[in-house]
Amino acid sequence: METYITKSHQEACVKAIKDIVSFPSVRQEGENGTPFGQAILDVLKHTLALCEELGFHTVIDPEGYYGYAELGDQKDMLAILCHLDVVPEGDRSLWHTDPFECIEKDGHLYGRGTQDDKGPTMMALYAVKALMDAGVTFNKRIRFIFGTDEETLWRCMDRYNEREEQATFGFAPDSKFPLIYAEKGLLQAKLTGSGSDALSLEVGNAYNVVPARANYSGNLFQEVKSELDKLGFEYVTNDDQLTVYGLAQHAKDAPHGINALVRLAKALFPYTDNQTIDFLANVVDEDGKGLNIFGNIEDEPSGILSFNAAGLTINKEKTEIRLDIRIPVLADKEELVATLSKKAKTYGLTYEEFDYLAPLYVPIDSELVTTLMSVYQQKTGDTSPAISSGGATFARTMPNCVAFGAMFPDSIQTEHQENENIVLEDAYRAMDIYAEAIYRLTR
Repeated sequence: METYITKSHQEACVKAIKDIVSFPSVRQEGENGTPFGQAILDVLKHTLALCEELGFHTVIDPEGYYGYAELGDQKDMLAILCHLDVVPEGDRSLWHTDPFECIEKDGHLYGRGTQDDKGPTMMALYAVKALMDAGVTFNKRIRFIFGTDEETLWRCMDRYNEREEQATFGFAPDSKFPLIYAEKGLLQAKLTGSGSDALSLEVGNAYNVVPARANYSGNLFQEVKSELDKLGFEYVTNDDQLTVYGLAQHAKDAPHGINALVRLAKALFPYTDNQTIDFLANVVDEDGKGLNIFGNIEDEPSGILSFNAAGLTINKEKTEIRLDIRIPVLADKEELVATLSKKAKTYGLTYEEFDYLAPLYVPIDSELVTTLMSVYQQKTGDTSPAISSGGATFARTMPNCVAFGAMFPDSIQTEHQENENIVLEDAYRAMDIYAEAIYRLTR
């Protein structure tokens, strides 16, 4: 099948990825008067300037919440929904390269954001550039929408939807092929309680990451160390600090991670009467599905519920557990909240909702889904069906949008992990798929 992607487009795309990965666009709330941090505003401005060089008309929100780049003035609009913020780099000592210096090595590009979502954003952008260079006439507008708060509360897209028009249809290049037609509901919540004079803990950074490290230093040091040995949990010690090791995963894949916070709680439990530690060790436990709270919650379109105890604060003033729960599309969110609230109350904890995103569902036989699936299958020969996901992409911020790539079914998922990377050949394949898909959707 014909391809619009040339070597020069591939090279330009790689350079663009390297450039935007160099911005450490991790949320720094309110820094220098910006909504989410100076580096996030800087990478947004840089990306819009790049789009202008490529021939797009650009708009930036006056307060810096979002920007977009557009081609054409037709009524119907194809939206390509991207984000330029990234999660924190994690443990720098585990990176083989600087997370904010994109390095090309052994056919891979390494750096924070290469897979989520700066790399796929540039793949889609240069796919459109390839179509432009081929002289393609678009019969629909193409609008790249760049969000800046995807890894936290999506306030960027809330602001966009307040002020700007909705797309006719679209996709987010922020997941995997072949296509995500259903995304679970995303509930982030806090369980809060009174403080403790006997215990002090601070674990976890982001709601949507299974914590891979949990530190402890306190008067139970030797007891916790002995219990970890008994349980067979991995840890290291450094003077008077102990670090429990887990395995980071995106919260949507919580059952496949190893939660270091829960493991620390299980080691602390025999030596403390703290109810929160009891709750984490024996109710949350290590299954990643919330089975001890909800039972088995699962549906045919989207699979099983995932439950991530993402963070914990215990100090003299307060106790706070931070949770990320991915809810199957047919499950009753309010019923689950009532069940969780009741269970938490028995451990002296109060439920507080932090954020909620309703599920996404686009019928498999829709024109959008059938067109994108046809392109993917013809380009790859892979006849795998469209799938559902526990992930949350910007596709759910507008009607008739889905998640489409850029990871392939056999790609190694490294988003939100140390040494995040993409395979260059996969990136070039994704560019080819995006170019053909955009061509067909805009005819």
